[in-house]
Amino acid sequence: MDAAQRAERARENFLGGCNCPQSVVLAFDDVLAKCGIDADTAARLASPFGGGMGRMREVCGAVSGMLMVLGLVEGYSDPEDFEAKKELYEHVQELAGQFRDEHGTILCRELLELGKGPDAPVPEKRSEAYYHERPCAEFCATAARVLGEYLA
Repeated sequence: MDAAQRAERARENFLGGCNCPQSVVLAFDDVLAKCGIDADTAARLASPFGGGMGRMREVCGAVSGMLMVLGLVEGYSDPEDFEAKKELYEHVQELAGQFRDEHGTILCRELLELGKGPDAPVPEKRSEAYYHERPCAEFCATAARVLGEYLA
C-alpha cells in the first residue's frame, strides 16, 4: 500500500469514529501484523492519546499514532543501545518536523486554535457538525502519508 492509500485509510478511519492516533495506527494494520500486533490491541494502545493525550490538547494524536508505528518498526528495546535510541530520535524529529512544516505545529490545541489548558475529559459526540468543524481527518491523513513515504 502506498502513502496516498494510507493517508486515505487514516482519513476514513477518523470519519468512521476512530480517534486521531487510532486512525493513523490502524492505517498501518499490515505493518502492525508483521510486528505481532492485532488491530484491536493497537486500537486500545492508541486510544488514550486522542485529543492530544486524553483531551489535554498536547501533542496531536495523529502525530502520536505516527510515532507509535515508527516505534514498532524501528524502535529499540535495549535501554543501553545508545545508537539505536539516537537514530530513532532523529527519525522522530524528522517525521514530526515534516508534519510541523505542513501544519505549523504538532500541538493539538494550536492545530484546533483552542485556548490554553485541557478540555473537559468528556469526548464530543460525532456528528455531521463535528466532522465539519474538525480538521482532524486531514491531520490524520498527513501523519499517515508522511510515515508511509518514510517507510517506503
